[in-house]
Amino acid sequence: MAGQFDLSDRQRYREKLRSCLTGLERLLAEKRFDRPKNLMGLEIELNLAGADGMPKMLNAQVLERIASRDFQTELAMFNLEVNIAPHRLGGRVFDRLDEELRTSLSYADRKAGEVDAGIVMIGILPTLDRDDLVSSNLSDVDRYALLNDQIVAARGEDFTLDIDGVERLSCTSKSIAPEAACTSVQLHLQVTPERFAGVWNAAQAVAAAQIAVGANSPFLFGRELWHESRPRCSRSPPTPARPSCRPRECGRAPGSGSAG
Repeated sequence: MAGQFDLSDRQRYREKLRSCLTGLERLLAEKRFDRPKNLMGLEIELNLAGADGMPKMLNAQVLERIASRDFQTELAMFNLEVNIAPHRLGGRVFDRLDEELRTSLSYADRKAGEVDAGIVMIGILPTLDRDDLVSSNLSDVDRYALLNDQIVAARGEDFTLDIDGVERLSCTSKSIAPEAACTSVQLHLQVTPERFAGVWNAAQAVAAAQIAVGANSPFLFGRELWHESRPRCSRSPPTPARPSCRPRECGRAPGSGSAG
C-alpha cells in the first residue's frame, strides 16, 4: 500500500528484480523468444477536458463508463491511456490502425460526455494551470502515490521547471504531478534479441527529430514556450484560451531542470 514502503519491501523488490534478470538470461540463452512477426503495438496518452477546454479530474468515472481493458489510468486524474492491439506491419496496416483508433476514441469520447468531459489528444493541454498539477490530482492508484513519495524522498527538494522559451516559465512543484502535463504516443516494435541493440540505438538517434517534427504543444501554465512555425491545418480547432499565470506560481523560482 502507498505510504508503507519499508526496508522489507525494498529487499523483496531486489529479490524479484534478480529473479526477473535470471529469467531473462535463461530465455536469451535458450532462444525461447517468439519468432519475429514484425508486430507493432501502440499506446496513446490522452487528456480529459470540459467544453470550455479546462481539464477534468474524472478519469476514474470515465474509465468506469468505458469499461474496456484497452483504456487505463495515467499519472493524473485528467489523463487516460488507450492501448491498441499489436498489428503486423504490412499491407494496409495504417488504415486498420486509423479505423481502430477512430472507433475507440469516439466510443471513449461518448462515454466521457456522460460526465460532461471529452477526450483530447494533444501533447500538453494548454489550459492547464499550476493548481491542476498537484499531488491531490494524481490518479487514485497506489502505485502513483508510492512513486511520488519515493521520488520526492530520494530527491530531498522541490522539483524545478525553468524553461526559457518565447516566454520564460520558472516555477517549482512539491510533487511529480507536472509530469502529467506531458502526454505522448508510444510505438512498440517487436524485434529479435540479436537486432535489439541496433534498433534501440537507431530509435534513440531519431527521437529528437521525431519530437521536433511531431510536437505541437507550445503552451504551459499560460506561457508560450516556443514559437509554432508550421502552417496551421485549416480543419484544426482553435487553441483554447490560455489561463492566466499568477506571479506567485511562476517566474520566481530559480534553477533549472524538469519534473519529467
